[in-house]
Amino acid sequence: SQRLAVQRCTACDIRQHPPEEICHRCGGTTFAYDDLGPDGTVHSYTIAHYAVNRALAESVPYAVVLVSLDDDPAIRVVGNMPGTPLDAIHIGMAVAARWEEHVADDGTVIHLPQWEPR
Repeated sequence: SQRLAVQRCTACDIRQHPPEEICHRCGGTTFAYDDLGPDGTVHSYTIAHYAVNRALAESVPYAVVLVSLDDDPAIRVVGNMPGTPLDAIHIGMAVAARWEEHVADDGTVIHLPQWEPR
């Protein structure tokens, strides 16, 4: 199964996401990455009714969720819940990540976590 790589400061051991150049706790600049499991809980969410980008026009309305990871609840990851009825999404919902592959304009392959009920 795939896992989420989360930045960890090697000076104070705090994890932070998204990755930054400087540790938000101690100001350190050296990092390692910890692999965390794909399970989490919906911490918050919103329903988007307006496409902020033309590429999303056919997807509205859609849910954007903020997921607190089970392996480190202080780490929260943003994603979508495609295929899940919008009225079924709620705070406290148990979810699992699945990876959606995208290819950037420069050919780079990107795996984005998307969320589904578990």
